[in-house]
Amino acid sequence: MKYDFHEIIDRSENNSLKYDELDSMFGRKDLYSLWVADMDFKVAPAIQKALEDKVKEGIYGYTSRPDSYYGSMVNWYNRRYNWNIDKDLVLHSPSVVSSLSLMVQEFTKPGDKIIIQPPVYYPFSNVVKNHGRKLVLNPLKEVDGKYYMDYEDLEEKIDENTKLLILCNPHNPVGRVWTKEELEKLGNICIKKGVKIVSDEIHGDLTLWGRRYTPLGSISEEFRKNTITCLSTSKTFNLAGVQASFIVVPDKEDFEKLDRVMGLYDVSRNNCFSLVAVEAALTHGEEWLEELLVYLGENIEFLIDYCKNHMPKIVPNKPEGTYLVWLDCSNLNMTTKELDDFMINKAKVALDSGFWFGREGKKYMRINVACSRELIKMALDSMKRAYDQL
Repeated sequence: MKYDFHEIIDRSENNSLKYDELDSMFGRKDLYSLWVADMDFKVAPAIQKALEDKVKEGIYGYTSRPDSYYGSMVNWYNRRYNWNIDKDLVLHSPSVVSSLSLMVQEFTKPGDKIIIQPPVYYPFSNVVKNHGRKLVLNPLKEVDGKYYMDYEDLEEKIDENTKLLILCNPHNPVGRVWTKEELEKLGNICIKKGVKIVSDEIHGDLTLWGRRYTPLGSISEEFRKNTITCLSTSKTFNLAGVQASFIVVPDKEDFEKLDRVMGLYDVSRNNCFSLVAVEAALTHGEEWLEELLVYLGENIEFLIDYCKNHMPKIVPNKPEGTYLVWLDCSNLNMTTKELDDFMINKAKVALDSGFWFGREGKKYMRINVACSRELIKMALDSMKRAYDQL
């Protein structure tokens, strides 16, 4: 490989949430940190170079976005996914979660219903409940370790008060890369029932085993009009800390409404470093990404084989996308509290508790494999020592 993903990087002086907040999140610091979804890899050299050049300028004032900034995003999705995005209907946002919060605020009113599909990224439920909207659950169906949408349940739960569905495509944490046919079925139900879709597609570039990500808004003109899409380089290129994402808004009136409120909260400008990092990633980062996907696939295979051979009661799924693996721990016959205690205080690993993603995840854990394989092995060896004591 041209790029080195094997290196173990000491992030103890990195002001990293993933490492510095172990104590506050898990009650101890001496853990292998494989939880929150950022990578332990250095960014692509082209991104590093762009940031270094910006630092050398020595001036870090208010930014003005060049056409090439949105152009790099438009070209990326056109080239890789045959999705033609109108750059004049794209907004900057600090993060996907802040985008979701603003859209819940602007496109619904207190008491309106919003659907999510658990087990799913836990901020989805938070932004709904924190704005005083009614959360409606359309749980995924699990069949032999693979998850599917429950369309019959969805149709039954939509009524005249249902205004939004928040989709996760690809899905975090179960790793499904929804097929075009699955998305068409979902999209047609929502159009028929008058429900707008807000689609979090932040993991779209991280597909594995030949799976292909389909942007929901790219399927048809009807779908384009009914879908607001949240995109970012933060997962693909490990840029969460630069605070930059995109909102693709198909309707001019909706665009102006969001643009107004983002201006009101003064979150509509990039910082000077996110501007160059994002453009460099989308313009020059493709080769690095392709090698990353190979390494992530190998890490996932290593994890699956290790559990099968040494901890058979812990069963990882094989995700079609993302660098997050959903661990089925139901055969350990532990309560949620017991499972958390086992992982933290006995196995000495920091993982995301499946219960965070909804009650459907209470027998699961989510592990992040976007790190050196050696680090994964050390964490798994620590888990095995605890497992052998059961």
